[in-house]
Amino acid sequence: MSDETGAVADAGERVAIGIAFGNSSSSIAFTTSDGKAEVIANEEGDRQIPSILSYVDKEEFHGTQAKAQLIRNSKNTVAYFRDYLGKDFKSIDPTPSHQSAHPQQIDSTVAFSVHDTDSEAPSTVTVSEVTTRHFRRLKQSASDFLGKTVNAAVITVPTNFSDSQREALIAAAKNADIEVLQLIHEPAAALLAYDARPEAVVEDKLVVVADLGGIRSDVAVVASRGGMYTILATVHDYELGGANLDQVVIDYFAKEFIKKHKVDPREDPRGLAKLKAEGEATKKALSIGTNATLSIESLTNGIDYGSTINRTRYELLAGKVFSQFTSLIQSAVKKAELDILDIDEVILAGGTSHTPKIARLLESVFPEKTTILAPATSPTAINPSELAARGAAYQASLIQEFDAEDIEQSIHPMVTVTPHLSSAIGVQLVSAAEDAVFRPLVINRTALPARRVAQYLAPKEGGDVLVRITEGVRDIKVTKPEPIVKDKKEQEEEDSDEDFTSDEEEEEDIREVVWKATKPIAEVAIKGVKAGGKIEVTININSDLGAQITAREVGGKGGVRLAVESQPSANGSA
Repeated sequence: MSDETGAVADAGERVAIGIAFGNSSSSIAFTTSDGKAEVIANEEGDRQIPSILSYVDKEEFHGTQAKAQLIRNSKNTVAYFRDYLGKDFKSIDPTPSHQSAHPQQIDSTVAFSVHDTDSEAPSTVTVSEVTTRHFRRLKQSASDFLGKTVNAAVITVPTNFSDSQREALIAAAKNADIEVLQLIHEPAAALLAYDARPEAVVEDKLVVVADLGGIRSDVAVVASRGGMYTILATVHDYELGGANLDQVVIDYFAKEFIKKHKVDPREDPRGLAKLKAEGEATKKALSIGTNATLSIESLTNGIDYGSTINRTRYELLAGKVFSQFTSLIQSAVKKAELDILDIDEVILAGGTSHTPKIARLLESVFPEKTTILAPATSPTAINPSELAARGAAYQASLIQEFDAEDIEQSIHPMVTVTPHLSSAIGVQLVSAAEDAVFRPLVINRTALPARRVAQYLAPKEGGDVLVRITEGVRDIKVTKPEPIVKDKKEQEEEDSDEDFTSDEEEEEDIREVVWKATKPIAEVAIKGVKAGGKIEVTININSDLGAQITAREVGGKGGVRLAVESQPSANGSA
């Protein structure tokens, strides 16, 4: 068959991309021949394409061109529509669409009234049709770039997308001639964008993925075990996003304008629309530089306006909003019944994650060992706006050669809802010379079946060593710092100044993660271990919680093997 670009694709060839479909913007990505995911720019050169459609004299505008119409043609411009998809009209919050075409009820679903034809009467376009039109434009941009017709995709969705929303999304994509290979959760896609890189080393870890978008924020705590992802907890805030930071900038300049001209530009719809557009651009500029200038021609009453703001002032004004972001992330960790000390990585995704202050605040919230993956804190960080699309592209490249039946099998609940360990399984090396320390080998929340291999230093003296396999739990040890003892002279000087107040805060308690052994599972003895030698332990845990264990001295002959049958009381959860 031939595509619209003139290139010819093989009959039945599947050309798949990754699509990150957001409320504010969308991205498209593909995987190169050397296994790297790349984000595709549309014909305007945008890699973050506003999820907006606008109609002027029956011509359809898309992306950045459509966003520009919010000022002069708002009634015929449809924006922030993703979360309406597959929902009953009575259940939606229309607030985000107040500055664009308003959602209307048509047969209980959501629709918009726009002039998209020659007819004088407006057309009623359902949110499903709007989504289809949006996908067609994304598909065309990708097809133009790749030189062949895109006909399949992996598409990202929020973790709280309902079944009806998923079905509506798949139907809308199908109407755009896109086969949906899989819908994957946004946090899984963001994590995959890092883990699927050719140079990445996949390790067991607990990760917080904070997707800070334009009008909503979603945070997930994910356990990555052996390359498998398990979402432990999610939190959502539908009123917290980049728009809140935009509002800080808008209010600042509006108040400056009022001081000079005694009129509030926010009360004029066109003036407010101009402020919103330029306020967002100013906020983005402050993520890159320390100062930003806003300039608007004929803001209101024909008055031109220009002013500047520096990053310090902006961060001070936005302090409350920044605190809301960090509090949301902390609440997700708490909901997962974890401590911030447990978290190995924090991945910041979404456009608002470009804000340096958010990443720096998280550096102060989480311990030093926790990696904060954001442009402001890590040189290896991927563009937060591109994470979801890159992850979806990696997944598309993995499954695009599968038959439809194989893809369906791979996402079947019997495959994806696997048992998990509820307690860690670890090793204690017991000898006459040293106390046994519990070392976690298979961390809790690991999906089963699982296999792990680790090497441990034997007691210095060597000799006979008992290898004990046991369950264990993580605890937080709190140690109070030693009080500062002042000499007599310092105390007298302090007491003599009644108005003296110290700026120094009391030292905080020292908190650290400790592991404790709970329930023994098996024991094996290794005879005659050399002084300073190493012991290697291999454990295979079946989905029914039975286990095969091997222990041997590294470099020694033979080893000990044993099997542990599953027990009804053994730890495990689905």
